[in-house]
Amino acid sequence: MSSRRSRSRQSSSSRISDDQILDLVTKLQQLLPEIRNRRSDKVSAAKILQETCNYIKSLHREVDGLSERLSELLETTDSAQAAIIRNLLMQ
Repeated sequence: MSSRRSRSRQSSSSRISDDQILDLVTKLQQLLPEIRNRRSDKVSAAKILQETCNYIKSLHREVDGLSERLSELLETTDSAQAAIIRNLLMQ
């Protein structure tokens, strides 16, 4: 058997079916606050993927903001309290 045939069989057996893609998109839709409550409305897979990207970006911004606030807090607290907070965060 040639390596070309072998690769062809591997790629076809590892492909995700349309049903699996639909299931994954539905699961993503359930995770998105903006779309979750619109189950009765038809939302395209492209819209769900775009909203997923937007949501992930907003979560990154939120984490960055919280990290910044935490850094500022740690700078203003005494060193013993800051050490306790750092230890809690490392767990």
